[in-house]
Amino acid sequence: MKLLITGGAGFIGSEFTRQAVKRGYDTLVVDSLTYAGDMKRLGAVKEKIRFYKIDITDRKGLEDVFKKERPEVVIHFAAESHVDRSILNPRAFLETNIMGTFNLLELAKDYSIKRFINVSTDEVYGDLGETGYFTEDSPLRPNSPYSASKASQDMLGRSYWRTYKLPVITVRPSNNYGPWQYPEKFLPVIIMKAIKEEKIPVYGDGRNVREWLYVEDCADAILGVLERGRPGEVYNIGSGEERRNIDVVREVLRLLGKKEELIEFVKDRPGHDFRYSMKINKIINEIGWRPKTDFNEGLEKTVRWYLENQTWLEEKTEGLKEYWQKVYIKEASG
Repeated sequence: MKLLITGGAGFIGSEFTRQAVKRGYDTLVVDSLTYAGDMKRLGAVKEKIRFYKIDITDRKGLEDVFKKERPEVVIHFAAESHVDRSILNPRAFLETNIMGTFNLLELAKDYSIKRFINVSTDEVYGDLGETGYFTEDSPLRPNSPYSASKASQDMLGRSYWRTYKLPVITVRPSNNYGPWQYPEKFLPVIIMKAIKEEKIPVYGDGRNVREWLYVEDCADAILGVLERGRPGEVYNIGSGEERRNIDVVREVLRLLGKKEELIEFVKDRPGHDFRYSMKINKIINEIGWRPKTDFNEGLEKTVRWYLENQTWLEEKTEGLKEYWQKVYIKEASG
């Protein structure tokens, strides 16, 4: 089966690409290689894939690939994906996540794609209080420009299934972490700053809760949905591993032998969602998938990888200082 993977040089997309190649799939990768894309992530499989440097907002460029390669399946990871950046520049998120997805759905329809896996996020559900959980039937209540653009992507996919019978399947993973994650995201920022013994910014009081999913498990789940999922359905992909942000920071500091004095609380993110938690009974019962990596094991693997790949980490953080100054604002004292 021939797969076209959008965003295949990104964090989750590259892990999926590596696993797909290992399983013997004929694999194409489309990626615009923005700041968050990196061909080094695909180094282990670069001889076994065909790569096209194309932005998904480029309809003609995409159509040239469809016409030449005639893929059978689209796995759609490509997205603007960081909440903080969406607050600073919402337009880029609307253009890529909505119009880019529209281009892909149109081409998938025109070229009779057998399956279209629409990769979404748990953030489309909004947030929860101290208790409760989301199911696939929970209403969508996005609270940031990023999550609103992803909810729009979801609804576009749903409409193409309902109206055109395009076999779209939507997956909604929880917070991914692991090797190769770009250091604008929470965990790599903590690890990098702890290694350098710099102040570690934590929003608000650090009590916001996320459900942490190791990236290898996420990619394995999506492969399971590709192979056994039902068109028109939505599948949550979670781990049950909930942690407060402040506790994640403390655990990273413990693993690195650093002091908690490095923690610096900063002005909270506008519209900051408090807690995410998802039920994953559906993917367990229908796909037979369960997460394999508990958080402590995954975190140790992740910290070790960044310690062993500090050159890559340094390269990626060179242009982030100005961005961090815009995002992590110290509270005024007195």
